[in-house]
Amino acid sequence: AVVSTQSTGVDTEQALAAGGMEVFTSLLTHGTWEIRGKAARDIMDISFPIDGKSRAVKCGCIPVLVKLLADVNFNVRSQAAGALMSIAITTEGKKASIKEGAVEALITLLKMDEGSEVKLNVIKAITMLAGHPEGREKL
Repeated sequence: AVVSTQSTGVDTEQALAAGGMEVFTSLLTHGTWEIRGKAARDIMDISFPIDGKSRAVKCGCIPVLVKLLADVNFNVRSQAAGALMSIAITTEGKKASIKEGAVEALITLLKMDEGSEVKLNVIKAITMLAGHPEGREKL
């Protein structure tokens, strides 16, 4: 069973200390869209502290999140964009996201006919990446 930090009220520091980032990253490739979406949402939740952002980069979730921007399910795409937005607040997160092609994937997603939550998360993520010179250059 997937334990969501949002639904259980688990403290983000506790989730990070227990290896939550690694667990949620492993669930990003699950065959069920609901689990992929919840895992991306939980990565967003536990990446709010600086340590969470750094852990997200180190455990390799950014390449998977970028791939999820093209997922067949709109909720998964929205949650992946939200997670990237949260991680890309730091310079380390921006650089890693840009390196993995997040700018191009986000622009493609923004051009698609999507719901308002997807567009909002995509715009927030693009705004974070535009804070880095390489991100601005790609825009």
